Amino acid sequence: MIEKREGEPFSRIDVHEAKRMIDAGGVQVIDAREPHEHAEGHVPGSLRIQHMAILLQADKLARDRPILFICKSGQRSAVAAEFAASLGLDDLYNVEGGHQAWVDAGYPMDEGD
Repeated sequence: MIEKREGEPFSRIDVHEAKRMIDAGGVQVIDAREPHEHAEGHVPGSLRIQHMAILLQADKLARDRPILFICKSGQRSAVAAEFAASLGLDDLYNVEGGHQAWVDAGYPMDEGD
C-alpha cells in the first residue's frame, strides 16, 4: 500500500510494499537508526545514515532510484525523508512501522555492520 499525504514530500508504505520494492530491485534502503540499533539487526542491504546526518551525508543518497527510509517505528525515517526532500530528492518513501513491523512480518534481517 502506497499513501501520499498532502504536505508530505514522501510517500508512506507498509513493510509488505517495501519488501516488494526491495525484491524487485532498483531501490536504495536507508536505515535512519543509531549505529547500535543497526548492528543488532537491519533490512538486508540497507545503508545506515542516522536521520540527523542525512544532510551531512547527502553524497551517499541515490539520485537515480527510489529511496526507502526505515527506522524502528517510522518517526526518525520520516524526518530523514524530509531532509532528503530538502536536498531536491523526490522519489522518497517512509516505511511505516519500521523495523518492528518488518520483524513482525517475519522478513529477514542481517546483523552487524
